[in-house]
Amino acid sequence: MAKYRKLGRTSSQRKAMLRALTTAVLEHGRIFTTEARAKEVRKQVEKLIALGARERDNFEEVTVKAKVARKDAEGKRVKEVVDGKKVTVYDEVEKTIKKDKPSRLAARRQILAMTYVPTSVPAENSGRKRNTKKIDLAKKLFEEYGPKYAERKGGYTRIVKVGLRKGDAAMEVLLELV
Repeated sequence: MAKYRKLGRTSSQRKAMLRALTTAVLEHGRIFTTEARAKEVRKQVEKLIALGARERDNFEEVTVKAKVARKDAEGKRVKEVVDGKKVTVYDEVEKTIKKDKPSRLAARRQILAMTYVPTSVPAENSGRKRNTKKIDLAKKLFEEYGPKYAERKGGYTRIVKVGLRKGDAAMEVLLELV
């Protein structure tokens, strides 16, 4: 008996497709796909959510000092002349950051290995490449899905059959997070 479905693709194509589908499920919460693909993606998504739920509180808060550029009312850096050169003025600020413990860092790297880094384009900036934002799926798993599924012992996804696809009569399903 095979450990996984080959889905009619070479190994590199299959891995890339499953990685993209896994990213889409975690980003949007639901996808429409074929039944065979959904069953394969479900395995990966369940593992990642379990990882996020297990490592959700495994960090320590650390206070660090950081140099931050001083900005004016327009949001531009303030510069002053020192020895005939324009130099940016920096202020020292204390910030509290979350520092991952080793097991959470390992979990973060596993998540990054199994997903892509999606980008979102705000509606007002559509068509522009400049103001796209990268979504941190590891952070979303730890802070959003981790607490949500903390008490649940598996079964984080649901497959709902939609019907046959018009072109090739493949069973189409909705894979969504519960």
